[in-house]
Amino acid sequence: MPSSNGLRTIALFEGAKGTLVLLAGGGVFALFHHDAQHVAEQLVRHFHLNPASHYPRIFIHVAEQATPPRLLLLAVGAALYSAVRFLEAYGLWRERTWAEWFAVISGAIYIPFEIWELTRHVTGLAMSALIVNVLVVAYLTITLRWRAR
Repeated sequence: MPSSNGLRTIALFEGAKGTLVLLAGGGVFALFHHDAQHVAEQLVRHFHLNPASHYPRIFIHVAEQATPPRLLLLAVGAALYSAVRFLEAYGLWRERTWAEWFAVISGAIYIPFEIWELTRHVTGLAMSALIVNVLVVAYLTITLRWRAR
């Protein structure tokens, strides 16, 4: 019999993802009336990154393209994503079958993309994301099959 602790751990993880994206969306929204490129350049300097290197350059370039409608769209998208993660976390915490199904489907959708990313460039972060995602999907699948009996 799968444990409630497993579902609650996954619920906390989903809630943490929602919180992180909500904070990022709030940060994007805070840039609405500011020069996003200037803020990006300040962040790169603050973290002592080389602005000419690959990722900081991409970050600054994306900030150059930030217009108020794009920033608003990103902030709204972050809020919607967070709402879905919080709803999923609530359902998993309360051991709702619909939330388990939703988590299996939403987690399984990412697996092919994570594998594809690993075929392009193997990193510890990409490998960890795939392993955690496979473990979560497997655990929830086992939980659903056990409940069906």
